[in-house]
Amino acid sequence: MESKKDIYYGVLSPEIQYLCKADGRLAVIIDHYGDLEYGIHADHFRVFVDNIIGQMLSNKVAEIIAGRMEELCGGDISCSRILALDFEKIRAIGLSRSKTEYILGFAEFINDNPGFFQELGQLPEAEVLSRLTSIRGIGNWTAKMYLIFSLNKLDVLPYEDGAFLQVYKWLYKTEEVSAKSIIKRCKPWSPYSSLAARYLYCALDNNLMGDEALNVMLERKGR
Repeated sequence: MESKKDIYYGVLSPEIQYLCKADGRLAVIIDHYGDLEYGIHADHFRVFVDNIIGQMLSNKVAEIIAGRMEELCGGDISCSRILALDFEKIRAIGLSRSKTEYILGFAEFINDNPGFFQELGQLPEAEVLSRLTSIRGIGNWTAKMYLIFSLNKLDVLPYEDGAFLQVYKWLYKTEEVSAKSIIKRCKPWSPYSSLAARYLYCALDNNLMGDEALNVMLERKGR
């Protein structure tokens, strides 16, 4: 899903400098990558449809199925279009029965609660997580992706996310990825955990893990 890049944090901004001072290994990534620029996803309903589709799937497969959903909806993935679709037609694009139920159930919920997304935007992270995960089919991963990429909440640690874990293991030279261990190691990131996580995503998207010079710099940092 495309989003306009309208949020910018320069490497000298207080938030990024805070992260550099808090975590020397993360600072190597920040210095190598540079300024952080990104957009947020404004179509909140579609974000959830895409994220439900993407649960436990590779990005490539998720994008293919999301494209089929868009085609099925005539380019308009909205509550009304989803609710007008036949259950089996939705399943036929490559979704499991449970995911089809989750998407239809969420569409019904938003149709009955049109002010839901606006309400979420006014709440702290913990309350948003609590409200979202009370809805069938929405777990911590889906809720955290929404917090980071749609609400732009700055202190979210997405340790449930496979892409995040892939870079985390490389950055810290560890196979220990329990929630407890990640929360402990990344505690210095707070209150800018989301910005730190974005740098890890940037490292993956730009193949920084394969950069020989960067790996040498990280080796010099030790563990």
